[in-house]
Amino acid sequence: MQHTATHAAAPHQPWYKVLYIQVLIAIALGVLLGYVAPDTAKSMKWLGDAFIALIKMMIAPVIFCTIVHGIASIGDLKKVGRVGLKALIYFELVSTLALLIGVIVGEIIQPGAGFGADPSKLDATAVAAYAKKAADDSTVAHLMAVIPKSFFDAFATGDLLQVLLISILTGVVITGLGERGRGAIHAIDVAGEIFFRIIGLIVKLAPLGAFGAMAFTIGQFGIAKLGNLAGLVATFYLTSLLFVLLVLGTIARVCGFSILKFLAFIKDELLIVLGTSSSETVLPHMMQKMKRLGASDSVVGLVIPTGYSFNLDGTNIYMTLATLFLAQAVGADLSFGQYATIILVAMLTSKGASGVTGAGFVTLAATLAAIPGNPVPVAAMALILGIDKFMSECRALTNLVGNGVATIVISRWEGELDPVKLREVMAHPVAIGTEIADDKPVPAGP
Repeated sequence: MQHTATHAAAPHQPWYKVLYIQVLIAIALGVLLGYVAPDTAKSMKWLGDAFIALIKMMIAPVIFCTIVHGIASIGDLKKVGRVGLKALIYFELVSTLALLIGVIVGEIIQPGAGFGADPSKLDATAVAAYAKKAADDSTVAHLMAVIPKSFFDAFATGDLLQVLLISILTGVVITGLGERGRGAIHAIDVAGEIFFRIIGLIVKLAPLGAFGAMAFTIGQFGIAKLGNLAGLVATFYLTSLLFVLLVLGTIARVCGFSILKFLAFIKDELLIVLGTSSSETVLPHMMQKMKRLGASDSVVGLVIPTGYSFNLDGTNIYMTLATLFLAQAVGADLSFGQYATIILVAMLTSKGASGVTGAGFVTLAATLAAIPGNPVPVAAMALILGIDKFMSECRALTNLVGNGVATIVISRWEGELDPVKLREVMAHPVAIGTEIADDKPVPAGP
């Protein structure tokens, strides 16, 4: 798909009609309601759940149409393999950096030092469900879970890796059909346009979803709980900010753009993620914005969905930082070998996480259980259970930025992006509702 900057033709909107302002107001009202009337605020949870469910029901068909169109339209399976390999190499390098930064900051600041928690007095039942889920999710089980029970079961469950698998297989087969596959490509293009326009309608409800999710969070957990463990929360947010500005910022500069301009370019998506605590709610919008920057269908279709399972920078920072916090809180002295195990295990367990709230907590349980000698009992996770929701927003935000930067990097690596045009388009972002409505697949072929 080819895109041009459309900022000159975009009509000026009153401030109260701008989506990100509506979301900001909704978040503020949600916090206020949660503080003033906690019981009422908790009853607003269904608004956030409904919005997330509406978006999630469209993710599988959008990814399928985008990937199949991307693979079939270029007709070059070697490029698909090349893009996939480059993406996995990039994911592994940056994810490892995120894990190491979590360890380094945790050792320097030591947010759990002096906490003095007694492991024998911790309530293990509070985190028993997370521990069981982590224990059941072995490497083999995770690999087998990538294969859906049937072609359509992937759409029914909405598992991103399952959808990715059947999308790649379908795209490869249609490419092999040659001229006979053009009818299928056209049908998929039309379906993709329909799905994106449905999302354009759903996204108008983002302020309601953000209000409900934020009101529930404050009403359920309270601002007081955030204050009890403010050191860990502040350290995590600071570490994530440093990672975005320094690590991703350096990568961005090498690729010819400013990380701050990029953050401004995706501000609508960032605010929706902040309100809903789920990066999946903006997956379709991110795909469209990356295409507007000049990335091809094939790169966007492969990098963004794959990144949601393999490039979770925020989750990686969280796992190593939270592990060190809990070790310090219970007075455990970790050896060099145990540090190495934490990083290696986290590199594997993080690949099973997704953009859904709570997935990071499950992967943390799996990481703790795998440390030799069990110096940090899984029951210690009860110490941060009450504030995990406050950190899930930061995990989702960092994951989203990381996947956006990854898409641009791989596109530049493929020689698709012009740095001058990239900066020009990035400097004039299009409103999120217009982005979905105006952008549609370009039919393959002449």
